[in-house]
Amino acid sequence: MSSVSDSKPTRLNIRVSEHQKDVISRAAIATGATVSSFVLEKAYAEAQAILADQSQFGLDEKQWKKLCKALDAPPRKIPEMRKLLLESGVFDD
Repeated sequence: MSSVSDSKPTRLNIRVSEHQKDVISRAAIATGATVSSFVLEKAYAEAQAILADQSQFGLDEKQWKKLCKALDAPPRKIPEMRKLLLESGVFDD
């Protein structure tokens, strides 16, 4: 079982049903882990997978070529964008 972090400065409390607690406890015992380490490892891995799905995507060859073509194309002139980037913003003061 991999360790998420050696230092654990904060606490996470959750409420579960008796059935959920029993299932989680039995799974933790089956893997030789404590309930806390089991829940933390599984929740952390799932959170990483969810976040990775939001930042990574796959493309087939046709989509990849279309993306590369769009990235290699010269930038379009958008007057509104130029104005937006040249004007002072609310955080510039």
